[in-house]
Amino acid sequence: MQLVGQKGKSRRSRTAAASAAVLAAALLAAGCSADDGGTGRPGPQGAKGPAGALTGYSEQLKQAEAARLAAVRKWGLDKPPLLAPAPPAVKPRITNRKGFETDGGDSLPPVFTTVPTKDRIVFLTIDDGAEKDPQFLKMMQELRIPYSAFLSDYLVKDDHTYFRKMQSLGVTLNNHTINHRYMPALSYDEQRHEICDQQDKIGQWAGQRPRLFRPPYGNYNEDTLKAAQSCGIQAAPLWAEEAFTDHMEWREWDRDLHPGDIILSHFRGRQDWNGTMADMVRQVMKVITDKGYAVARLEDYV
Repeated sequence: MQLVGQKGKSRRSRTAAASAAVLAAALLAAGCSADDGGTGRPGPQGAKGPAGALTGYSEQLKQAEAARLAAVRKWGLDKPPLLAPAPPAVKPRITNRKGFETDGGDSLPPVFTTVPTKDRIVFLTIDDGAEKDPQFLKMMQELRIPYSAFLSDYLVKDDHTYFRKMQSLGVTLNNHTINHRYMPALSYDEQRHEICDQQDKIGQWAGQRPRLFRPPYGNYNEDTLKAAQSCGIQAAPLWAEEAFTDHMEWREWDRDLHPGDIILSHFRGRQDWNGTMADMVRQVMKVITDKGYAVARLEDYV
């Protein structure tokens, strides 16, 4: 998969204009349906009508944006995060990154580091579940930054409440095995236990079995993907960059973001990092925003 940086304001301008047009049409439609009771006929005299509904929704949007900007100041971000465009009506076709495929090829869940898109978006993913910082949940909710979690059972089993709260805020809980073992050293049956038992466990306590799986350390073999596929895994996203509290690590030679890149971080705190989860968010969002990218939700594309 070729990773190419996309630059220029024209694309962002067209995206913003298109998003505004879609929003206006949706709001007008909402106004019409609210006013006519779904009959297609004008509502009773004195009803607000489409223009009034649009004004009301517009005011709500202004208030929501004011709250987001207040959160930017509260949490110490340098700039407001850019807003991602609406996700595609049809998800892109995901294929193996070149050189990452196994002998099973396209018959197995694809392994990839970047989602095919021309939009200046990236995806934030956070692994394992060791740190359970309530301030992190509050920060991400108030800033409205989407992210995906890849969880290991041995780290989350004693505090499902924290991750159910995360799920209730719109975060998808994905599979990162039971014990975070080095998968290529395990037999097929051992790998299937690590992956499929975690599928069952997350399904039981979170109410939904994952579709996505990330192998620990990014290491896998054909048995890993066969085992994952056998219990419902559809894709195995890896990462193009990794975020820490004070720096980024880059997979590519150009040390830059690219449209559709997947960014990895971890649930960590001061015991492991020189900082907190909030410090990591501030650092990675500065990089993302300064480079003209927005964060989108991975599951809307994969």
